[in-house]
Amino acid sequence: MSELLEVLKQHAAPGQITGVINVPERPARMSEWPGWVQAEVRSALAARGAENPWIHQVVAAESVHSGHHTVVATGTGSGKSLTAWVPMLSSLVAARSGRTSLAGMKFRPTALYLAPTKALAADQLAALARLAEDVDPRIAIASADGDTDQTARRWARDYADVVLTNPDFAHHVMLTGQQRWTRLWRGLSMIVIDEFHNYRGMFGAHVALVVRRLLRVAKYYGANPTVVFLSATSGDPAGAAARFLGIERELITVVDQDGSPQGSKEIVLWQCREMETEEDEGNEHFEDPDEDSAEAPVSVSAPTNGRELPRRAANTEAGELTGVLVESGAHALTFVRSRPGTESVAQVARTWLEEHSPALRATVAAYRGGYLPEERRQLEHDLRSGDLRALASTNALELGIDIAGLDAVVVTGWPGTHASFAQQIGRAGRAGKTGLAVFVGRDNPLDQYILANPAEIEDATSEVNVFDPANPSVLIPHLCAAASELPLTPHDPPVFGLPDTSLFEVLTEQGFLRRRPAGWFWNPTMGESAHNAINLRGDGTTVTIVDAESGGILGTVASGQADTSVYPGAVYIHQGTPYLVEELGEDFALVRLHRDEEIRTYAREETNVEILDVEESRDLGIGVWATGRVVVSSRVIGYDVRRNSDGLYLGMVPLSMPVRQLETVGTWWTMKEAVILDCGVERSDIPGALHGAEHASIGILPLFATCDRWDLGGLSTAGHSQTGEPTVFVHDALHGGSGCARRGFDASLQWIEATLSVIANCNCSSGCPRCIQSPKCGNNNDPLSKDGARRVLLQLREAMKAAH
Repeated sequence: MSELLEVLKQHAAPGQITGVINVPERPARMSEWPGWVQAEVRSALAARGAENPWIHQVVAAESVHSGHHTVVATGTGSGKSLTAWVPMLSSLVAARSGRTSLAGMKFRPTALYLAPTKALAADQLAALARLAEDVDPRIAIASADGDTDQTARRWARDYADVVLTNPDFAHHVMLTGQQRWTRLWRGLSMIVIDEFHNYRGMFGAHVALVVRRLLRVAKYYGANPTVVFLSATSGDPAGAAARFLGIERELITVVDQDGSPQGSKEIVLWQCREMETEEDEGNEHFEDPDEDSAEAPVSVSAPTNGRELPRRAANTEAGELTGVLVESGAHALTFVRSRPGTESVAQVARTWLEEHSPALRATVAAYRGGYLPEERRQLEHDLRSGDLRALASTNALELGIDIAGLDAVVVTGWPGTHASFAQQIGRAGRAGKTGLAVFVGRDNPLDQYILANPAEIEDATSEVNVFDPANPSVLIPHLCAAASELPLTPHDPPVFGLPDTSLFEVLTEQGFLRRRPAGWFWNPTMGESAHNAINLRGDGTTVTIVDAESGGILGTVASGQADTSVYPGAVYIHQGTPYLVEELGEDFALVRLHRDEEIRTYAREETNVEILDVEESRDLGIGVWATGRVVVSSRVIGYDVRRNSDGLYLGMVPLSMPVRQLETVGTWWTMKEAVILDCGVERSDIPGALHGAEHASIGILPLFATCDRWDLGGLSTAGHSQTGEPTVFVHDALHGGSGCARRGFDASLQWIEATLSVIANCNCSSGCPRCIQSPKCGNNNDPLSKDGARRVLLQLREAMKAAH
């Protein structure tokens, strides 16, 4: 047992540590760089201690050098980026010296690097520029993104051998004005996709089509670049990369046997501490809502329902643990789910240290988006140098930034995927010393399931990266953008996963494209440019929250969440201060300071799901298990008013709000009413039983799909108009679907067994946020039946087993 683990055991209350996983040390497996690696590159690598590479680096570099699309799926700190840069730098040295024709290329080779964040691209720029300078000072490395001035952009466009950027810049600037980047396209020999496991859902689908368009433009100018994917370990990396590029999986080389050394690690599963005094039984135990939550302005009350005492918020627990680790001499990194949460955790840690080790109070800081780049770089430097002992960070420090070898990592809430969890805890551990990782479970079904089932971390395989480039809501705008770059031709359907040009003809009939002898062109009379119609990271439209008294802007909320968070009459919380929403317009919400701090409001929604088509279904005997396209219609019909101190219901205020429709993909199951009655559920409890099963299954699906519970929606009904039976729907919360609901359909029995386990093992009596309550429920968790949910899920599980 390490010293830090001993410290945590002494600090823990009985039952707080639900498990400890010991990860053994892994020795390095070394090899030698291939003969084609140029002497200048070898010399620069040797100066950095990389003269003898790890075996996976050699295998991957050989594949890339041979021109094969390659996925490198290995752990944090395994030197993945060198598998791309060693072949690229060797090619540049060879081209400048005339030692090779580079497989017949007529132009000097260039490379394009795409990172999901500007911070990661900046970190890679610094490291690659230093290496390239040692290899050959004439090699030009440049970054170009939305923050780059015009002079630097022109230099990158006209002279850079390697351009580092992000998908947004590639889409909105490079492809929009593709003629100005001709020099880059002509020599493009490599596209590097860093942190590939982060390209999932709608964002992943959008970026996949951006990359296909990049490859299409490069081919037009005579280049045939190799694509290199750098990823954390993931399920089916070949399939994900093939789906990303729209090619056969046999054309993808996968390198996933990690040869880098790994220190031993202790992973502690940590339950939040029970509150012990009446003074503690205020709002401290309520969870801080995620920043992307539809219910972000309010806190959801968590009644005890059989638990003797409520538990503290995970952020409070993580902050205290950070302080304990710092006092014990550790250098630590604490991952938090939201930007406001980082500030909260850092403050809790500083407050704890003020009481126990005042001299260390200033050694803890927060790190998140919204800080100036210079401030983030200084924080990273201070953590590396030891001036800071701990940072509370969002996942910004998960994405490949060069901070490793820390003593401890605290992960506050499940980060969404096993890959992200592995990336985060991979920061802990130094050579010859055991690293410590602490997973602090939040008050939700998924986290509680993991706390009760350590094998989910110890033995789990990584998730399959879920994204769907064929989603019409994504594909059609990208076809229009591609047509504005270069005319679409009969050779292009395979690029976009289409069997023929019939969709081009449909878009022509609708006025988006114009047919000419040379192909299909974008119709500029449609008004907005084809590129501006695409937002890679989601809807992109927001509602501005304005203080009517001062005229100041308090913040923004995504337009899709406005109806349920800033409806007229809502109490909106900003920095702990309540405001009353007076008016909701198309792009603004007008609020005034709310003097009654005791009142909170909760939107109440009316939802309906219509099945458009059934893509696949299985007869379970007692019902069906199905997936297909659905239309979700929702409307806020009013809001409940509750007293903040104890959650006392004070009444409902009706509202007349517009109906919103969402065409997406869902998975659903039906069960004959007679079967439900036979398993001991009263007819009056059927709605609550189905509602509880719906909530719990949504809460646990992120264990099987690369998503968050906020990426999903659902509906349960005792009698659906189309199925004619009690039905539970779980659907993607994005237009066209993200692939997550479909992943649930495929996971079927595993998904239902995990959902049942959460309900059966929760010690509450009638339902709580750990099992069947949901913070985003449009009906404010009414009705719910925990016992009924358990009984119907038992029936569903047995029927699935029999059908298998």
